[in-house]
Amino acid sequence: MVPDIAISHLPIVLRADPARVVLRPFTPADDRTPSISRAQCLANRVLALDAADLATELERVIASLSDRHSHVEEVLLRRFHEVDGTMIASQPMSHGQRVLIGAFFCEEYSFEAAALFNPSMVAHPDQSDVDPGALRFVLSLRGVGEGHISSITFRTGMILADGTISIDPANTEAISPSIETLPGGAPEDVGVRLSCRQARDLSEIVIFPITVRQSHGIEDLRLVRFVAEDGTTHYLGTYTACSSTDIRVELLRTDDFSTFELTPLHGAAAADKGMALFPRRIDGRMAMLARLDHESLWLLRSDDIDCWDTGTKILSPKWVWEWVQMGNCGSPIEIDEGWLVLVHGVGPVRNYCIGACLLDKDDPAIVLRRLAAPLLRPGVLERDGYVPNVLYSCGGLVNGRTLILPYAVADSFTTFATLSVDQLLAAME
Repeated sequence: MVPDIAISHLPIVLRADPARVVLRPFTPADDRTPSISRAQCLANRVLALDAADLATELERVIASLSDRHSHVEEVLLRRFHEVDGTMIASQPMSHGQRVLIGAFFCEEYSFEAAALFNPSMVAHPDQSDVDPGALRFVLSLRGVGEGHISSITFRTGMILADGTISIDPANTEAISPSIETLPGGAPEDVGVRLSCRQARDLSEIVIFPITVRQSHGIEDLRLVRFVAEDGTTHYLGTYTACSSTDIRVELLRTDDFSTFELTPLHGAAAADKGMALFPRRIDGRMAMLARLDHESLWLLRSDDIDCWDTGTKILSPKWVWEWVQMGNCGSPIEIDEGWLVLVHGVGPVRNYCIGACLLDKDDPAIVLRRLAAPLLRPGVLERDGYVPNVLYSCGGLVNGRTLILPYAVADSFTTFATLSVDQLLAAME
């Protein structure tokens, strides 16, 4: 059974590009117990170079990086200052020695070499010079690089009044953010602030794993444009942080997409995947969708955005295509009729399909309607890739009465569909 909905599949396809690399921190492994650390050995070797050899090697390093990175010396020098006095002994040295030592503690990382998928979509904070009925947007994506490590990357684009959608070309360069630890918290469980103010556009920004709790990937950002009770707008996003031993949900905060804060969420619910914030408070409280039992959709409420515990089960598997598990595909979208929620269902042969439901606007614990059949299911042309038979989204956007749905195919690439909100609601039971 297929819902009676006209779905337009757009010719937009976003694929991984291994040529897009970022300079990120590198720390040499040191599992020995010598009298001097490997990091200090590296620094000592640089300090032992004579002036001519130092200049030759430094020129070679700068030349190798300058064709695809901006402000190379600044980045390498910043990395030197991060290790000076921590991993290596602080001592007088020349500018060239500092820069070359910094190079030994950096690496190029191809952050979307393998896949570019699981998109979410929000209105861009800058809507200047946009025609009536059109909308500029921000698209977040999950890029997968070496070691199957996931990072967050961005694109921008435009929805025109006639429904045409375009994606701005991605810059070839990716900037290296300035990283600082946020005060407070346990030493092993810190938050971080990233400054990306030198970026010329959002496609140059990549948020790669930084903390130990993120070391095996930052996955599936669910962005939301959050309007506070005082009318101010903030951009928030929940994502899964993966370490070598466990997972948990963390929160991204930004007001301008140039400075980002990444902090852990706390409470029993934060130890699971798939949490998604509502775009405003409801009855004075924060609200969140989650999957506490690994198969159903739950509604959580909290007075503290950083702490989430238990909630109310609101939607459980009913039809064959969702019998294994259900989950949200991003934050709820507020429309006149209620809260429109895109969901995923997992059925036979671990097929991931995309469906939808409608929640009551005043009490989102009440499910008003839901689709009995999926909007999108893997077909002959949309099933092959790194993980076969998976269609997935981390959030769509409504413009007027049209739903724009970015979605990933087989954990490999991203494409788009559009459909009528009115037809979608009419197809629900």
